[in-house]
Amino acid sequence: MAMTMTQKILAAHAGLKEVKAGQLITAKVDLVLANDVTAPVSVKEFERAGIPAVKDNKAIALVMDHFTPNKDIKAAEQCKCVRAFASKHGIENFFDVGEMGIEHALLPEKGLVGPGDCVIGADSHTCTYGALGAFSTGMGSTDIAAGFARGEAWFKVPSAMKFVLRNKPAKYITGKDIILYIIGRIGVDGALYKSMEFAGDGLKYLGIDDRFTIANMAIEAGAKNGILPADTVVSDYIKGRFKREPKIYEADADAEYESVTEVDLSALRPVVAFPHLPSNTRTIDNVGTVPIDQVVIGSCTNGHITDLRIAAGILKGRRVAKGVRTIVIPATNEIYLQAMHEGLIESFIRAGAIVSTPTCGPCLGGHMGILAAGERAVATTNRNFVGRMGHPESEVYLASPYIAAASAVLGRIGSPDEL
Repeated sequence: MAMTMTQKILAAHAGLKEVKAGQLITAKVDLVLANDVTAPVSVKEFERAGIPAVKDNKAIALVMDHFTPNKDIKAAEQCKCVRAFASKHGIENFFDVGEMGIEHALLPEKGLVGPGDCVIGADSHTCTYGALGAFSTGMGSTDIAAGFARGEAWFKVPSAMKFVLRNKPAKYITGKDIILYIIGRIGVDGALYKSMEFAGDGLKYLGIDDRFTIANMAIEAGAKNGILPADTVVSDYIKGRFKREPKIYEADADAEYESVTEVDLSALRPVVAFPHLPSNTRTIDNVGTVPIDQVVIGSCTNGHITDLRIAAGILKGRRVAKGVRTIVIPATNEIYLQAMHEGLIESFIRAGAIVSTPTCGPCLGGHMGILAAGERAVATTNRNFVGRMGHPESEVYLASPYIAAASAVLGRIGSPDEL
């Protein structure tokens, strides 16, 4: 039976020769992930069940990234709960202030996820690791508690949608524009519980950070996971990082897909998602005049080094518009250090922006940039639901680092071509 990449990975982890869409399976997982928001629920469920020990203290990652450094007493208590659990069970991959980063950038950087893996996490954007040719998906905290205990999870094998990316991307087109274009085309439920599988000659033009962005936002189309081939871009990235033997899976030529969509990257224009859905997209040419109060450049979606290079390239020698608060958040300490070495941090500060320690922060309305009623933000984050970044009467516009940085200078949503 022909299978997709996702189906092959699930079959291997379930100990089966083959699986088909809709089949219920139990599969071993290579890594179980939780953070300071979701892990306390998992810990409480784990302890309530009276389980004496975790299955594998090396196959669990706990990352304190959402509300850290702790923003208030509740956040501090949540982290304290997870710290105690990590200490009690000897969790090797516990990342706290000074070591942590935004989880979905940190774990690939640390070599904890890689090609052929099966990964579950108590965070919807766990699908990010599909950029490395892994099956990774978000689950509820109770499922994660079971993962702590058993090192496995049950799945319904998803059917698949194929997206064929063609040609060299046009000017200013990034992974963010590509995935926003696709979400705008199919809708926020267009891939509901399906695997979004990416292929095509256009992939050779996309660096690893663009791929992380594309896989990260598969969930914004309702997908169970997003996955890209583990080609030379991936092998170059994981070299010297990945701690296990990579397993490369390729979709069979006659694998079954519910749909096949071709995207001509050379014909795309930069995309902006208007409130209050990632699917409410317009090209930069059809934005109109939208004044803004804040710009956020960061998150697990666009806090990578190439994102910061793009933003710094726009901001260097320019000033942020008066009245626009511009917040830059490197996704990990390693990225922060690299940005320092390259002079990017100086460019941000001289332009009138601020630079934060790695944190999810404002992306989920946590801290470091909450919006008041009536305020608008352009953000390189992944969601713009009602109240996502603060007050329910605020607005978030999703865009690439090119558009976000240019907008910070213009004081309204706009393109680098206008500078």
